[in-house]
Amino acid sequence: MTKPLNVIELECSACGKKYDPATEQHLCTCGRPLLARYDLMGAKATLTPENLKTRPRTLWRYAEVLPNDPPVSLGEGMTPLVHAKRLCASISIRCPSGGLENLYVKDEGLNPTGSFKARGMTTAVSRAKQLGAKALAAPTAGNAGGALAAYAAAAGLPAVIVMPADTPSANVMECQAFGAKVVKLNGLISDCGKYVAEHKDREGWYDVSTLKEPYRIEGKKTMGYELWEQFGGKLPDVIIYPTGGGVGLIGMCKAFDEMQEMGWIGTERPRMVAVQAKGCAPIVRAWEAHEDSAQFFQNATTIASGLRVPGPLGDLLMLSMLRRTNGTAIAVADNEMLRAGRELASLEGIFGAPEGAATVAAARLLAMAGWIQRSDSVVLFNTGTGYKYSEAWQRALQV
Repeated sequence: MTKPLNVIELECSACGKKYDPATEQHLCTCGRPLLARYDLMGAKATLTPENLKTRPRTLWRYAEVLPNDPPVSLGEGMTPLVHAKRLCASISIRCPSGGLENLYVKDEGLNPTGSFKARGMTTAVSRAKQLGAKALAAPTAGNAGGALAAYAAAAGLPAVIVMPADTPSANVMECQAFGAKVVKLNGLISDCGKYVAEHKDREGWYDVSTLKEPYRIEGKKTMGYELWEQFGGKLPDVIIYPTGGGVGLIGMCKAFDEMQEMGWIGTERPRMVAVQAKGCAPIVRAWEAHEDSAQFFQNATTIASGLRVPGPLGDLLMLSMLRRTNGTAIAVADNEMLRAGRELASLEGIFGAPEGAATVAAARLLAMAGWIQRSDSVVLFNTGTGYKYSEAWQRALQV
């Protein structure tokens, strides 16, 4: 197999051990995720603002800092950044700090398959196909499964999607429509992950689980590159991000480091905010306890299926990045998400997933506390469309 020209090595995020990207790699021998490294000095010669103007408006426009495989693409990326003026005014009411002036929503629900998961799957599936994968498998809380099923179908590869029995019905149906094999288990995504781990070698599956292969991060990090473009070569002051497995948060911080090395930005970083559900908040609990790692969150429950990740593999990375960026972690209740989701929809015309709505509730809490200042530019991430959450929205209409 020819070594990819862009990815020069894979590096363990914990111990620093190096791996060859020309062969299939998953976790480091120490059990921690691997990160793709590039020749960024070479990349910056052609990855320039001037060249970006002429490139297709998909995430593959950042080709120099992505695996240079033939893309399995459905047109993902370059999602809208909406200046949410009416929502901004609503949050500012009765806010002792003066509220907010510059609030934006990055609407990832407009990606293929309706969520930001498309970003990670386009790069992961493209790489897996080049590495000779015969079948792809992953546990899912919902949206990742739908995205994997879609990109596997586009790549001509079979997929096995393992999901909790109470996964939203829309996610189950889309996986089946894409031709994937769906396995339902009684339990949480952690139980589904154990199932994949126990069966993958015997069944010959390429494991595309969160952070158990290096390339989903690479697609997710393009959210950071897009923000830089959409803010005219700058970055916002605050990014509020719904955090389950945390790949989006990790990926954006990786993008900012790459941008600095290429000379696009300096040492400044947006203050990153990890938003979780009160019923499943391992990162918030670790953050508040000033811990470097998170403990498994027992009896996890929330209507935001993407936030129901009780034992995230990326806990060390997330907590480190929150500290590096002077960020924070905050949990919101399910009923707060539902109210915020109705507010986002009725004021801005964005029908968000409960995970995205959680960022609206978090922004209000942080503005009330004065953690966000009036002059700060703030980006909320709606990570998925609300159309896949009919069960949750039936409850919202009664909130």
